[in-house]
Amino acid sequence: MRVFKLVLLVLILAFLAAIAGAGWLTLRPLPMKSTPAAFSVPSGASLRAAAQAVEAAGIDLPGWQLEWLGRILGRAAKIKAGSYEVESGLTALTLLDKLTRGDVLQGEIVLVEGKSFRQFRAALNEHPDLAHDSVNLTDREILIRLGATESHAEGLFFPDTYVFNKNSSDLNVLRRAYKAMQPRLAAAWEGRQNSLPLKSPYELLILASIVEKETGIAADRPQVAAVFANRLRRGMLLQTDPTVIYGLGQRFDGNLRKVDLQTDTPWNTYTRPGLPPTPIAMPGLASLLAAANPPASDRLYFVARGDGSSQFSATLDAHNNAVNKYQRNR
Repeated sequence: MRVFKLVLLVLILAFLAAIAGAGWLTLRPLPMKSTPAAFSVPSGASLRAAAQAVEAAGIDLPGWQLEWLGRILGRAAKIKAGSYEVESGLTALTLLDKLTRGDVLQGEIVLVEGKSFRQFRAALNEHPDLAHDSVNLTDREILIRLGATESHAEGLFFPDTYVFNKNSSDLNVLRRAYKAMQPRLAAAWEGRQNSLPLKSPYELLILASIVEKETGIAADRPQVAAVFANRLRRGMLLQTDPTVIYGLGQRFDGNLRKVDLQTDTPWNTYTRPGLPPTPIAMPGLASLLAAANPPASDRLYFVARGDGSSQFSATLDAHNNAVNKYQRNR
């Protein structure tokens, strides 16, 4: 009987010691070689791989201990991928909580309406928090990586603010922007005006990109869309400078000359009728909706007033008078 009681006492003491040890393990502040400490958990990584990343970051927590804690608490399969940053005072339990919540270190990039795909690629390449997997790819190769069926990248990416896990691929941002544009374009096309002189959603995207580039202030956007829709209906040349500039590409030095307006390219709407073959920028939602539903209007011309707004005219004589007033100061 005494032996049984002695064994029972030893077991109880061992159990209490294990509990105390577990409590110490989970609640003690973890020593770090430097603070803050940063590490990344790749997509699909196991708890063991995450524990190894923690150790490699200089956090004094043996991998087997974090793995043991995760399994005891039933969180071994709940580890979230991403980039993490932790401060001093961290415990094993709070670290495990962070890993299972996906409390990752994030960055963001802003894709601005009216910017070209070339400009967006430059912003991606310069962003310090992204992995630059697209930097050596052509535009066409990027589209193939994204599973896109289009052959020209311009206009296909929705302008917005994109938040991402630090050190994630820039291709992931591009994929999200591409997928974000598709439903918005489809919805705009579905709700389009019955008499809209366009044949496809892609033509709507082209027109919206022109509206985006020609709009100085938001209040003018519907009228800008109406002018271009009216000109298309009448078979008039669009004669819009931003398309000419797009066709010049990197040859454009900031000064649009008369010879540029007379030099034919696929995007020169002074020399070629109808829409250009592709969008010329990335339009925002407001431009998509304006291009899909321009208001009833007899306006065929507009000219910049010099304050961001435009003067709209229904006749060439009225337009020439507006040009003299606002552009030539006559």
